[in-house]
Order: sequence, then C-alpha cells, then structure tokens
Amino acid sequence: METVTSHNAELEEKIIAALKTCYDPEIPVNIYELGLIYNIHISPTADVTITMTLTSPACPVAGSLPMEVEMAVNNVPEVASARVELVWEPPWNPDMMSEAAKLELGF
Repeated sequence: METVTSHNAELEEKIIAALKTCYDPEIPVNIYELGLIYNIHISPTADVTITMTLTSPACPVAGSLPMEVEMAVNNVPEVASARVELVWEPPWNPDMMSEAAKLELGF
C-alpha cells in the first residue's frame, strides 16, 4: 500500500483545486464534486495519473474534457506530467456526487 507523504497530500490538494476549475458544460457543478474523478495517483517523481469518467459515454465533451483536465493538472507547478485515463466502469451515477453538488442540483 502506498503511503501518502505530506508533500503528496499538499500536491493532491493543489491537484483537486485544479480539477475543481473543470466543468461538464451541461451541469453547473465542477467535475470533482460531480464524482467524475475516480482516482488521483501521484508518483514519487510527481507524475500524475487521473482516472475519471463522464456522466455518459455519449457525453458531448468526451473528446475535449479529458484534455482540459490534463491541461489543468499540468498547470500545477509541482506536477511533472499529467495523464488522464477515461474509464466507464463503474458507470457514473448521481449517488457519486458530493453533498454540496446534490444540494446545488436539487437532489
């Protein structure tokens, strides 16, 4: 099991802040609060892999949103490189949203 160092914890907070600047254009809540981010892996050399999904495989931003996420994470100064893996399992559902997102959307 990988141990999270305080440096990695600080970097993870910065990455999450960057992820919160990315939005699915059809939903007025950021992708992190929507529950679209499944995993953030930070290597010892600060290479970051984001595992994420979309609300639907037919999502109109399937081609552009992962690239936007990658760019946002790459803009965090301490990140050496960022890569996004788009997955469909488990499929996203509204239960994955944060409480704040559910309130925002009236769930």
